[in-house]
Amino acid sequence: MINGGFYSKKDDWPAQYPSVVIAVDDINTSMKKVEAAGGKVLGEPMEIPGVGQYVSFSDTEGNRVSMLQPKPQMDVRPKSQ
Repeated sequence: MINGGFYSKKDDWPAQYPSVVIAVDDINTSMKKVEAAGGKVLGEPMEIPGVGQYVSFSDTEGNRVSMLQPKPQMDVRPKSQ
């Protein structure tokens, strides 16, 4: 599952990007894959109450992307490949 959004830009806010969030089965394994492929994980996963674990990363092109390991009780949770 891919989720996210585009937001209005504000002149006085730095580093504004569209928000792209990719659902993953295991956030720690996915973080290692990002780093192995040349990306950079931006911090540690944070818990979003009732939703799951979330962390952002930069890909090799400098795009900021995020990943989310949904909590098991969420109704829609497709398997990543």
